[in-house]
Amino acid sequence: MKKILVIIPALLLSLSMTAGKPHPYFKSPEMPNALHYMPGPPQAGEMRYAYDTAQYEWGKRMRPTERGAKAKADAEYSIERMAVIFSPVMGVEISKKNTPELWKLLTDANYTTHFACDSAKITYMRPRPYMVFNEPTLVPEDEEALRHNGSYPSGHTTLGWTTALILCEIYPENQDAILKEGFEYGQSRVIAGFHWQSDVDAARVITGAAFARLHTSDAYLKQLRKAQEEFRAKKK
Repeated sequence: MKKILVIIPALLLSLSMTAGKPHPYFKSPEMPNALHYMPGPPQAGEMRYAYDTAQYEWGKRMRPTERGAKAKADAEYSIERMAVIFSPVMGVEISKKNTPELWKLLTDANYTTHFACDSAKITYMRPRPYMVFNEPTLVPEDEEALRHNGSYPSGHTTLGWTTALILCEIYPENQDAILKEGFEYGQSRVIAGFHWQSDVDAARVITGAAFARLHTSDAYLKQLRKAQEEFRAKKK
């Protein structure tokens, strides 16, 4: 258990090292606890597990394609990767220099929403697909570290979906394209072999619950307004 508790904050640490020092809007115990409202991960023999297995095979078929190349690039877990993915659909370069208010919002909000995943990851410690099938992933150099971090729910998906939901508030006129990018970032984890489909699906639900909690924070709403004003000024 000690190893698990070390690795989970390490994911958040990697996010903070790339994006800057985060200032979460809530502490971990204040966020929704997935253990109280979500089912656990599927077990062998369940229909949900059969779907997970089918999606794993689908993901492997995608790996030799252009979509597989994107999934490999999406293994990067950072606000910088979010900027690369979402800047084209926003029509504005997202960066610490060009959009500092939005950058701060994404950094602090993503750090906060990840707290909502912690209890489920620690409790279930679900083995990842490549561990179960003893097969390589698209990013072999990530495999050893992630063996010690639970698969359910997907932290990458939380990052991508949180970012997409926030950017929809910033630029609702292009919400469908924004959501599409956020959705595909999660699917990349299935293609790469690091997550089961149910890990990704659960992360989207958990992120939605965490996102609702964010909107009870005056500090979040204040920073959101700053980011919206900044975006409108850059979009002119």
